[in-house]
Amino acid sequence: MRLVSWNVNGIRAAIRNGFWQWLSADAPDILCLQETRIHDEQLTAKMRTPPGYVTFWHSAQQKGYSGVATFCKQSPLAVREGFGRCRFDIEGRVLVTEHPTFTLINAYFPSGRRGHERVECKLEFYDALLEYCSQLQEQGHRLVVCGDYNTAHQALDLARPSQNKRTSGFLPEEREALSHWLDSGFVDIFRYLHPGSREYTWWTYRFDARARNVGWRIDYFLVAKELVPHVQEARILGDVMGSDHCPIGLEVDL
Repeated sequence: MRLVSWNVNGIRAAIRNGFWQWLSADAPDILCLQETRIHDEQLTAKMRTPPGYVTFWHSAQQKGYSGVATFCKQSPLAVREGFGRCRFDIEGRVLVTEHPTFTLINAYFPSGRRGHERVECKLEFYDALLEYCSQLQEQGHRLVVCGDYNTAHQALDLARPSQNKRTSGFLPEEREALSHWLDSGFVDIFRYLHPGSREYTWWTYRFDARARNVGWRIDYFLVAKELVPHVQEARILGDVMGSDHCPIGLEVDL
């Protein structure tokens, strides 16, 4: 089974930039999108039922903001929009799909770039979603949590760590919040399989950053420890254009 996660920075913009052609060629078994920026009434027939997929969309109350979507070749056993925290659920940040051998959480973590209040909101989201995941694990779910975490965990995960020590996305408290996930039994599977790799998943549109590969790795697949033996590969698909993020992939045998 092959899973792909991608912050598309607006699904309509991604479609204009070749999203459908990419999906037809890549054809993952499950695709998780973040920052879709679309409301249900704006979805076209093709968005709702692209060839070969069933889709699920969770939109923010605020138009043109946030939003996640999950495309599945096989219908999941159950789907949940949000995770029971109204403050975050109204921002359309989480979709949960239950599959026969694992449960997938597609998450768009808040950005802290708009000031201290949003950093605090981001940290609260990290803790609240981890608490929810722990509850699912107590119920017997084997979890994969993917998406845009909006944090570079280690100095290895961004091109210029020394220049960004006071920048949201690399603040000590944000990195500690991500460490808490890893200390709680989740594995950053790309870093586990590629411990020294300097590959990134996001580049600012400014300063020709992507062409110069001045980027950040802020998109992750975190998998529960018991699933690690089933993972065959984790990749960063850096050659895929269409957003300021690139997709990331996970191959599992479940």
